[in-house]
Amino acid sequence: MILPSEFVNWFRASSPYIHAHRNRTFVIFFSGAAVSDSHFDNLIHDFALLRSLGIRLVLVHGIREQIEERLRDQGHQSQFHQHLRITDASTLQYVKQAAGLVRVEIEALLSMGVSGSPMAGAQIRVASGNFISARPMGVLDGVDYCFTGKVRRVDTEAINQQLEQHNVVLISPIGYSPSGEVFNLSAEEVATEVAIALQAEKLILLTEDNCQTANGDLIAQLTTEQAADLLANTDRLPVALGLSIKAAIQSCQQGVQRAHLVNRLVDGSLLLELFSRDGIGTLISRNAFENIRPATLEDIGGIMELIKPLEAEGVLIKRSREKLEMEINDYIIIERDGLIIGCTALHSIVANQSGEIACLAIHKDYRKAARGAHLLAYLCKQAEQKGLQQLYVRSTQTMHWFVEKGFNFCTVDELPEQLQKAYNYERNAKVLVKTL
Repeated sequence: MILPSEFVNWFRASSPYIHAHRNRTFVIFFSGAAVSDSHFDNLIHDFALLRSLGIRLVLVHGIREQIEERLRDQGHQSQFHQHLRITDASTLQYVKQAAGLVRVEIEALLSMGVSGSPMAGAQIRVASGNFISARPMGVLDGVDYCFTGKVRRVDTEAINQQLEQHNVVLISPIGYSPSGEVFNLSAEEVATEVAIALQAEKLILLTEDNCQTANGDLIAQLTTEQAADLLANTDRLPVALGLSIKAAIQSCQQGVQRAHLVNRLVDGSLLLELFSRDGIGTLISRNAFENIRPATLEDIGGIMELIKPLEAEGVLIKRSREKLEMEINDYIIIERDGLIIGCTALHSIVANQSGEIACLAIHKDYRKAARGAHLLAYLCKQAEQKGLQQLYVRSTQTMHWFVEKGFNFCTVDELPEQLQKAYNYERNAKVLVKTL
């Protein structure tokens, strides 16, 4: 049984993500195997929850498993080339059947509203349609792909109209040509092209496998360059996972802010990825999603939230919002996927060619990865660029950490006059200095 305090703490911890995700567009891909899974209704419940939290939701489903099932029932052999199905005229009929059946099943599940169930009161409206224009794949390497196609155009205006009306948009891997032909498409490609066309905040690919190292450890984050290296240098990636990684790379290179690979076999993995600090999947982005940068006025709320517990403990002196606003250009932060998990400030005393380090804070959940040292190194480099020769720090509880980083104890009388006037004798902080 979950203790009330644990639930409250978890709910509070998720609130920054609830605020950040509201009114954002997420494109979510899931395979035909996910639809056939006996626990698919749990995933539907999670989709409904995302929608209730104000997320603009576009769902792209696969149908490969359903097509395979129909081909087997009719005694037909599947034909693939370069991991793409060759869709002849007879196979196309099974593609249409599978797409129609899966779409209707998903719509039915999203329409549930039984009292006492997770869908009670959801009242979700689902919009499907001919949002995807396609063209034939043609003949490649001498192989005629017949009715297998590629995305030609995404009707972003129509999709956005549905999203503005608070509908969930459901897209099947089917495309239509101006001449009325139907083409079988790769669901991963459809999800990628839709995310790019909409310039979605996130493309989320629900996978059957984890993205992991050779030792079996989960890879929590990758840049697009690192993801491309992984594809090029790893021979044993499952085919479906490789397709998802390619989709993530392409989407991020063409304007999607973040792509997530999340193992759907873990119950609640989608929620854990989106509403917890470290997630449960692999985040892929064009640039590193955790970085050190100068603070802006928009960061003040996050800085105050970070330093509030340390002020209460007496580790840091209390700072008002007004003081932070006045000194914001002195602050440096560590931002992790939109959240501030570390900060410090460098107050320059130009007349003395010196500076003071202030407000060095790291969130309690992230204090074991040398982030404080990284912040200090960034700050020292910044001080050197400004031509400062000495750095001072006043500390009541972290003196020895600074000593380990090359600082030496000094007296209050050795401080620059400006810092001597600001010294609080009641607080009795130790004074340290480092020559650059």
